[in-house]
Amino acid sequence: MEFFYRALRKKHHVLMDTNGKPLGGRWNFDGENRNALPDKVSIPQPLVFSEDVSEIIDRIERHKIKYLGNISHSCLIWPTTRQASRHLLNHFLKVCLPQFGQYQDAMTERGWSLFHSRLSFSLNSKMLHPMEVIRAVESYWQANQETISLAQAEGFIRQILGWREYVRALYWAHMPNYQHLNTLSAERALPKFFWDGDTKMSCVAHAVQQSLDYAYAHHIQRLMITGNFALLAGLDPDEVDRWYLGIYVDAIEWVELPNTRGMSQFADGGIIASKPYAASGNYIQKMGRYCKTCHYDVKQRTGEGSCPFNSLYWDFIDRHQSLFESNPRMAFPLKHWKALSDDDKAPIRNTAKHYLDNLDKL
Repeated sequence: MEFFYRALRKKHHVLMDTNGKPLGGRWNFDGENRNALPDKVSIPQPLVFSEDVSEIIDRIERHKIKYLGNISHSCLIWPTTRQASRHLLNHFLKVCLPQFGQYQDAMTERGWSLFHSRLSFSLNSKMLHPMEVIRAVESYWQANQETISLAQAEGFIRQILGWREYVRALYWAHMPNYQHLNTLSAERALPKFFWDGDTKMSCVAHAVQQSLDYAYAHHIQRLMITGNFALLAGLDPDEVDRWYLGIYVDAIEWVELPNTRGMSQFADGGIIASKPYAASGNYIQKMGRYCKTCHYDVKQRTGEGSCPFNSLYWDFIDRHQSLFESNPRMAFPLKHWKALSDDDKAPIRNTAKHYLDNLDKL
């Protein structure tokens, strides 16, 4: 993706100087875009809309149609016109862009939108053109450099010109076979808490409940909470695909499928990402505040009450040792696992087995 991103930056002259070099002397500022959100930082009020859909809701309930998610209001909060989409873009530029890059990976229970643009629905439904959004961000940053750093603008543009376009290209290059890939032979069914958010894992409960309420979760919630859990637990990628496609307002197959089956579940064996995005509870604790109020102890990796992400992470490494042997990006965790004695490995495996056998009760 990095080489793809650089090529498109050059082709479209985005954030480039007159000598064909990246502004700021760097292609990306990813290292400055991974901050947790301090409690003292206030979160902007999300801009929502009020498209009346009460007639549709009445029809659904009258015919007793089963649906995914919660209908708690009679208005659709997402933009449904180009005018509304441009309004949301302008709101992002003025209110959220100044701190977007810095906190784009942060997670918190204090809000559901944070500094994210939530323009993906407008982009994927073609109410906005991706280059239109990219140029708007670039221009707004250039005019407001005293309050917006280059890292904020680049971090956002990379999500569209880099990742979104990369995913689109890979989808068309590898379909239709891509949708059937299952390199890790994952076969477990989705636990019931994916449908109601009823789990004692604080991070998963929040991410799922937010998704049910707003048809939205930002990329780290999707990748490192629900996606990470599905990966570690070996959930069937077909079921995971269907869940993501059904629950999110911006999920259209070309963008959802590669992100879920490839980036999140590593079911493609490394076509999209060079390593599986697997993480223990330590990452979740670092980037969010969930662990402070969770039923499970993030500092424990074995035994009753230990964070499920911990034992499941090491069990995941153990299950797929042969596949990861040739992956240099997995060398460190694999080396750590191999260095453990059998006496140390046994309780981890036992704890993971207990959790995997009782997924619906977590």
